[in-house]
Amino acid sequence: ELVRDSLLSPSQQVLVALAALAAGAAGGGLVWFVLGQITRRQRAQQQADRLPFATATAISELARRRDEETGQHLERCSLYARELAQALRRSGHPEGANLHDGAIEALAAAVPLHDIGKVAIPDAVLRKPGPLDPDQRQVMNGHTTLGAEIIERLSESLRLEDALVLHLAREVALCHHENWDGSGYPNGLAGRAIPLSARIMALIDVYDAMASQRVYKPAIPHEEVLGEMAQQRGRKFDPDLLDLFLSCEATFRRIREAHQDPLVQPRR
Repeated sequence: ELVRDSLLSPSQQVLVALAALAAGAAGGGLVWFVLGQITRRQRAQQQADRLPFATATAISELARRRDEETGQHLERCSLYARELAQALRRSGHPEGANLHDGAIEALAAAVPLHDIGKVAIPDAVLRKPGPLDPDQRQVMNGHTTLGAEIIERLSESLRLEDALVLHLAREVALCHHENWDGSGYPNGLAGRAIPLSARIMALIDVYDAMASQRVYKPAIPHEEVLGEMAQQRGRKFDPDLLDLFLSCEATFRRIREAHQDPLVQPRR
């Protein structure tokens, strides 16, 4: 039972059990010592594996507190990303081939960091009630590169450069305002030069922003949002991803309705 309930893989359990039988009572102590060492190492590895996800969760909470108006936006985006990635995998599209369960969960954990760069944007710009002037817009657009730098420095300081969740978070932060036709920022990337993670983020970010109420605007009805997004097929959005999104739009509507923001008062 001790072998069965340990953290060992099935093959390791078999080897330890066979060793215990071969050793008999006299060698049993050595077997349990080895088993204990393996179990401790595996627990340490599990903790190390969780560190990038814990890091992503912590800094996404920082983003949530910095921009209160996002409300449930970050949680919804995580759920949207998981659903769209799973739909892409099921579709048989070539870009879905590498979306194994671990990659999808890493993406879901990464997307709440897309606006982490806004923590470095001055309040006079971030919280301005009216339209931004050209200089302020340039400052605001800088949240993409600032976000990528924050995540990169954090990854390096924690020696997590190889962690998939933080790699995806950097992609999402840097590229979620790039457009399929190359008209976006900060680097004017086009088509599949834009990372898949960022193309997914661009789509779900726009959907949620349009369909959600904010202090400066009412929520746009779901069907109207879909119509406006369809007009951006091949312009702002990856056409294949948009078609896939539209084919399962009812799922996204249910997620939004299940995770609504608290009622907000319009700005005067």
